[in-house]
Amino acid sequence: MKSYSEITPYISKMAQLSVDGNGIKPDMYVEHKVNRGLRDLNGNGVVTGLTEVSHIKAKDTLPDGTVIPCDGQLFYRGINVRDLVAGFQKDDRLGFEETVYLLLFSKLPTKTELDEFSAVLSEYRSLPTSFVRDMILKAPGKDMMNIISRSVLALYAYDENPDDTSVPNVLRQCLQLIAMFPLLSIYSYHSYQHYHLGKSLFIHHPKPGLSTAETLLNILRENGEYTDLEAKILDLALILHAEHGGGNNSTFTTHVVTSSGTDTYSAVSAALGSLKGPRHGGANIKVVRMFDDMQQSINTKNEGEIKDYLMRLLNRDAFDRLGLIYGMGHAVYSLSDPRSDILKQCAKELAVEKGREEEFALYETVARIAPEIIAEKRKMYKGVSANVDFYSGLIYRMLELPCELFTPLFATARIAGWSAHRIEEIQNSGKIIRPAYINVKNEGVYHSLNDR
Repeated sequence: MKSYSEITPYISKMAQLSVDGNGIKPDMYVEHKVNRGLRDLNGNGVVTGLTEVSHIKAKDTLPDGTVIPCDGQLFYRGINVRDLVAGFQKDDRLGFEETVYLLLFSKLPTKTELDEFSAVLSEYRSLPTSFVRDMILKAPGKDMMNIISRSVLALYAYDENPDDTSVPNVLRQCLQLIAMFPLLSIYSYHSYQHYHLGKSLFIHHPKPGLSTAETLLNILRENGEYTDLEAKILDLALILHAEHGGGNNSTFTTHVVTSSGTDTYSAVSAALGSLKGPRHGGANIKVVRMFDDMQQSINTKNEGEIKDYLMRLLNRDAFDRLGLIYGMGHAVYSLSDPRSDILKQCAKELAVEKGREEEFALYETVARIAPEIIAEKRKMYKGVSANVDFYSGLIYRMLELPCELFTPLFATARIAGWSAHRIEEIQNSGKIIRPAYINVKNEGVYHSLNDR
């Protein structure tokens, strides 16, 4: 039997035929007034829907109508995420569960409501009998996101009412998935470690009463131990990744798939497939690997060598030779990404605890220099600043979280936003999202059956 991954001469020949037959050129998007990637020529997103879940602000309009960039702001249900985080930090408490409540129910909970909500999540934080053995350990994979997606689809079979798209039933399904995602992520990683890397296998059952961040650290580590600062910073990272304006690829995927009337498990699996992509959820992995390459290639205490390395990145002459400085720039934010600003301070605190101040200083230097180099090289129409991926990868590494879990952690947070948007789409849409495409095939090249 041939290997599934084998590319035969026939496949190579037909693939080239497909490439040769593609006549769509970049300038045709301008000619036909098509906003490629749902972005206009100025980088602004094309409006495709309405939402109350969250909002991004990156520009101010002056009295004369002039639009200028401003420091980025992110709002969850109308609450500035900076204020939300400041409240948690002032009270010295974890806040992800409260953030999930806010996104789902449009208001902050009282203490009684939060306790009840957290108890429900804790009760749901388990997987069906033998699920770990049958769905995760018996079919281990090399990519955690694929294992999680497969597991989410499998959970359909364990649901006695999977296709009911009423709001109460979908909310129940979403709460269960929010609670299960830490287990799916960590258990998938343990199976990968054991079956592909030959490491010892251990499976910790979740402890009742722990938060999402505490559960992740507890079941990931063999001794189950973590510090208060580690839990608080991971909790903060989850809060900042929980939702982002509705216009990101995976959330749009959630809206599109939900609009077809399909079940929750299919919608979430589709969103996972989107988030897996390196242009979306996998960017922070690229950041830490870029820094690894930088530290191996140059003297990172020499600012001149750092500048030269960054220029070589843009010139496709360093790291992966794709011409990108990972972690810099955002489709919407220009002057600053509020999530990056918050994570930067947390990274600094964690670097002190972990004795990694020198590494943090390198990140600070790159964050300062890179925007100037990008602006000079690219002639950018808007400012460039560090985005959320820039510091999140560093934080995860200092927390001793493996790179394989970076994107699953993103998913563990973003399932909250996906859930809020799925419920919103069910309540307010009623129409399937069906975009239009322009056929640009020259009529003169259509072949008649008689030509054969």
